[in-house]
Amino acid sequence: MIFRTVLAVSAIAIGVTAAFAQQDAVKARKDLMSSNGKQFYGVLGRIQRGQEPYDQAKIDAAFATLADESKKVEAAFTPNMMPSAPSDYDASAKIWQNKADFDAKAANFVKAVADNRGAAKNVETLKVAYQNINNSCNACHETYRVKNK
Repeated sequence: MIFRTVLAVSAIAIGVTAAFAQQDAVKARKDLMSSNGKQFYGVLGRIQRGQEPYDQAKIDAAFATLADESKKVEAAFTPNMMPSAPSDYDASAKIWQNKADFDAKAANFVKAVADNRGAAKNVETLKVAYQNINNSCNACHETYRVKNK
């Protein structure tokens, strides 16, 4: 009887631990994508649209963060890690149905950031770099991101 109770409690503990680990992985993934969005759409986007003055230091810092974090995107999408409740945007299950394509798109994002990192020297060149990176973002988001709201 005691053995069964211990076994049942252990099974529940493992299940709860796995659920928390999955939600931590989903949160880490969302935090990574949010950080990328803040650098790209917030800093670079606002400057290239003329909503903030051109600031090379801000641009360089945003590109440095994007260069570092873009390399983490592929690994952040571990198999079938789905949120317990929907948010504004979530990962589509299509990611794991076509992981090779997703990984290729993630690699294209890394390459786009690296290729355009030093290109921004004024607003006009920032606009070109921004568009190049945005194309790689959209290629993935159109297929592998679900908009819930």
